[in-house]
Amino acid sequence: MADTRVGWEGELGRWLRPFLERLGHKARQRMCPLYVTGLIGPGDRKSVQPMAERFAPGDYDQLHHFVAAGVWDAAPLETELLIQADKLVGGSDAVLVIDDTAMPKKGKHSIGVGAQYASALGKTANCQTLVSLTLARGEVPVTVALRLFLPESWTSDRARLKRAGVPAEHQAARTKPEIALAEIDRMIAAGVHFGCALADAGYGLSAPFRQGLTARGLAWAVGIPRHLKVYPVGVHLIWPIAKRGRPRQRSIPDILSIPAEDMLADAKWQNITWRTGTKGKLRARFAAVRVRTADGPPQRIRDKGQQHLPGDKAWLIGERRASGEKKYYLANLPAETNLRTLAAIIKARWICEQAHQQMKEELGLDHFEGRSWQGLHRHALMTMIAYAFLQHRRLIQARRGKKNRRTATSAKLARRASRHHQRHHATTAAMPALSNMAPRHAA
Repeated sequence: MADTRVGWEGELGRWLRPFLERLGHKARQRMCPLYVTGLIGPGDRKSVQPMAERFAPGDYDQLHHFVAAGVWDAAPLETELLIQADKLVGGSDAVLVIDDTAMPKKGKHSIGVGAQYASALGKTANCQTLVSLTLARGEVPVTVALRLFLPESWTSDRARLKRAGVPAEHQAARTKPEIALAEIDRMIAAGVHFGCALADAGYGLSAPFRQGLTARGLAWAVGIPRHLKVYPVGVHLIWPIAKRGRPRQRSIPDILSIPAEDMLADAKWQNITWRTGTKGKLRARFAAVRVRTADGPPQRIRDKGQQHLPGDKAWLIGERRASGEKKYYLANLPAETNLRTLAAIIKARWICEQAHQQMKEELGLDHFEGRSWQGLHRHALMTMIAYAFLQHRRLIQARRGKKNRRTATSAKLARRASRHHQRHHATTAAMPALSNMAPRHAA
């Protein structure tokens, strides 16, 4: 066991070199590997004190200072994390999953804590909420951003923000979709590659969020509530005839928008299997129709009050699960995209939930006991770096395992071929197999 630990700690040290170069100061370069080692190593509690007792006896003060109070900029390390994540899983076949994760918390002094909906508990609870971005390819996720959402009880209390050390640029009230778009801009600036952005209905119901993704030239597929309104794809804008007075100056749609669930009421539903899980094939019934979103400028339409005008064309997708649950989605993917592809892309979002669970249960994401903005975000950053390293090892081991299987198969075939060719006085040579599981730069 000791030799195994020495092995992965040595590998961790090599993998962390580009991060340590960005830290600069020798003391910080020594504390960073210790902190990440503490997160990865054994132990039920991954807060500073128990980690220091296990991996850095006598260095508690320095380890605490490193994460909670040290004067250093986290931005260079956040950028390096994006670069390494792109090497691991970035590419045109990767997805970027936007979500959030709640961390139940007692008391009221920890930064951002308050009564909020906690998806993990399925109810409103006293917790902190982190907006998360996860880059994933296949079934390998790498969380690349965790940014705290501040509820109104915090953003309206300047003294409280000051005590928690919230930077001035983060003190203004921002919605979760706004936070997510800011983090996406940071990813784009770092050159991260992915094919499609995914989000649940908590983000998908926001027209500014969807429009923000489109404005950035991104393909996206997001959940929406069943009552979100859409127009038939053939809707036209017409000039209304005024019964009296001056003619109206703006055109209106020739048909009213309707809820998403009504739009799919007469659609053709198909059984789709999108992947094989641990308990067998995962399948549900799906239907999809082309629509125009109802997120244009608001306009009064006759006696119907104000309605939003037609926006861009998109896919409206419905899902009927075996449990009877119904889900609805919008996607701006091309008109020629088939239903199986739409379903597979939509269902790729589950991978972020696995990442959140592993980071909490195995790496102590929710174990930080400090109260400051800086300390929480540095702890989250170290957790993401530790998780990225573990995914790096997972990919390397998968590559080696695949290579070994192919080598064994090649050797078996070579022996058979050798016996065959010996009868014909000839020789053969096996060629090495290429692995598609290795970490790689995205084209």
